[in-house]
Amino acid sequence: MNVKIDRINHELQRQIAEIISQEIKDPRIGNSVISITKVSTTPDLKYSKIFVSIYTTNKDEEKETFDTIVRSSQFIRNSLKSKVKMRVIPELHFIPDHTEEKGSRIDEILRGLNIPDAEEEDK
Repeated sequence: MNVKIDRINHELQRQIAEIISQEIKDPRIGNSVISITKVSTTPDLKYSKIFVSIYTTNKDEEKETFDTIVRSSQFIRNSLKSKVKMRVIPELHFIPDHTEEKGSRIDEILRGLNIPDAEEEDK
């Protein structure tokens, strides 16, 4: 991948995380832990996919938090204009990232399998 795009993705990731945690004052976000896991910007710098992990106590709260972030996308984009030195700020598309949940589920399944340890097989 292009080094310039990598630098832009990293900076957008850092700044968006900061904006969400410090500048959005919506109470629906307050109880959630939000992580920007990845940013993927198109080569023409017009669009960015923002992958978001949200850790909450229940699924309804997670959906409400994600919807709040999506509704705040224009505010986030406007805030980026003063924080990032780019001629054009890409259009932001937020995507929920459930990688952590899927990994936990795979670990659960693997722990449930009855596979003997390598040491037990040698005996």
